[in-house]
Amino acid sequence: MTYLHTLEEHDILEVELCAPPCNEIGTGMLAALEGVATTLSRKDPAPPKVMILHSSLKNGFCAGANLRELNDGLIDSSSDASTEQQLRQFIDRIHRVADQIDQAPLITIGVVHGTVFGGGFELALTCDMLIAEKSARFAFPESRLGLIPGFGGIPRLEREVPNAVIRDLLFSGRSIRASRAHELGWVAQLVNNGQGLTTARRLALQSAKFDRETIAQSKHFAKPHPKERLHQEKQTFLNLAQRPALKKALQKFTNNNTPHPYLP
Repeated sequence: MTYLHTLEEHDILEVELCAPPCNEIGTGMLAALEGVATTLSRKDPAPPKVMILHSSLKNGFCAGANLRELNDGLIDSSSDASTEQQLRQFIDRIHRVADQIDQAPLITIGVVHGTVFGGGFELALTCDMLIAEKSARFAFPESRLGLIPGFGGIPRLEREVPNAVIRDLLFSGRSIRASRAHELGWVAQLVNNGQGLTTARRLALQSAKFDRETIAQSKHFAKPHPKERLHQEKQTFLNLAQRPALKKALQKFTNNNTPHPYLP
């Protein structure tokens, strides 16, 4: 399966997520994102100045973690110790690639539409600026699995909005419309459906006019890295993941035959 496509020209890298049904993040997508992170950190030839991250799928940006793979490969194990080790390795890799995107010395623009749930929401939050089409809906549905977000979402969202907003998302599991996300502040621009990528490309051309050192130092100053909070989130996620509640919820999910079982 092809998980993403990349195109680079004029100091701008476009990353298109393209893995149906909705760009779920499993081992395949993670490996593809690790390849993107390597591109962002390259020294020679010169790295891009701007990255645009978007989805070409009708359903949305990303539905989150690949829960069927999690159930079949990471959780459904004969050894609890092996399960814990595999899950920790997976989460460590996710955090490593998310940190690389988050802190890359270039400008990152996320374009979202439709479903932006769980790990997909967390991936979007690694970007410096988010452009949301009006169809976008954001949610942290992990509580239904007996978990909290585990890909770094809470500490990254804490940089953008008051904690009361995060508690509302976390404790209700419900989704928030793009217009409300724009009001709350984690969406920089709200655009009509189908206009996100065009808007992002215009913004990228403007941002690419800056020299690399200005971009790198501005990014370092304006976007602090919540290292300690990310570590706390990871540990809480891994602690909760060892409970029977997760296995039960994953089995229920995998037996759900509706077209979009990840919807709240």
